[in-house]
Amino acid sequence: MHNLTALENILLSVQIAKNPLSAEELLKKVGLYDRKNHFPSQLSGGEQQRVAIARAMAKNPRMLLCDEPTGALDYKTSIQVLRLLKDFCDIYSKTVVIITHNTAISRIAHRIFYLKDGRLDKIEVNENPLPPEKVIW
Repeated sequence: MHNLTALENILLSVQIAKNPLSAEELLKKVGLYDRKNHFPSQLSGGEQQRVAIARAMAKNPRMLLCDEPTGALDYKTSIQVLRLLKDFCDIYSKTVVIITHNTAISRIAHRIFYLKDGRLDKIEVNENPLPPEKVIW
């Protein structure tokens, strides 16, 4: 929402959730607590993406479905976003599904589902997922 600050954007989700996470704590986790009163037009694309992820996390869902979460981001910001998603999965015991065309990202996943022509083609189990910081593309 372009007319709401970063904090207000996240609080929108908190208001409709049954068991929400703290908006201010999430802003700290995404590294934007000091920018909590900034509007989207005052944030970079990567910062806006992190606010959007925090807004989704605030609902405390059992699963996050992320469609190309790093698609329009530079490498450094992409790694930050992947770290956020991985931490959400690990710290809160949540499922995070990342849909991407960037196959390098799949190396952080526990399970990799491949689609071909709109159908499930194969499933791989990754016994040794990499930390996001070790993924290079």
